[in-house]
Amino acid sequence: MKISVGAKHFLLVGAAALALTACTAQQPPAAAPPSMPGMTSMAEPPSPSVNATTNTVAIKDFAFAPAATTVRKGTTVTWTNSDQDAHTVTSTGSGGPLRSPTLQTGQSYSYTFTTPGTFGYLCTIHPFMIATVTVTP
Repeated sequence: MKISVGAKHFLLVGAAALALTACTAQQPPAAAPPSMPGMTSMAEPPSPSVNATTNTVAIKDFAFAPAATTVRKGTTVTWTNSDQDAHTVTSTGSGGPLRSPTLQTGQSYSYTFTTPGTFGYLCTIHPFMIATVTVTP
């Protein structure tokens, strides 16, 4: 049996339409996952690099971690360089209290905060590295 060109075209178009219909058929909505009595949904934990209350700050991966630290007046905060590159801890603006020397890998710098307020700082070698310490009374 010989099929004409027009018939071949008709068969191909029909097969394509049938395949497309099968792909775009409406699917029922997915069922919600079963709930477990007594369980509540778990919220994502807060980022460890923001709003932490600590007296240590790691310098790693070209960032201060945590980027926001809150301490009480009289607390000594210590920064430790864990990067392969040198960094500094220097107050932003003029007159700020933070002025570390250049910290090589493994070196630390400490400062005791005696005045409440928010103190911004950066690395003068890598000025995109910024963070804050908030001191409460």
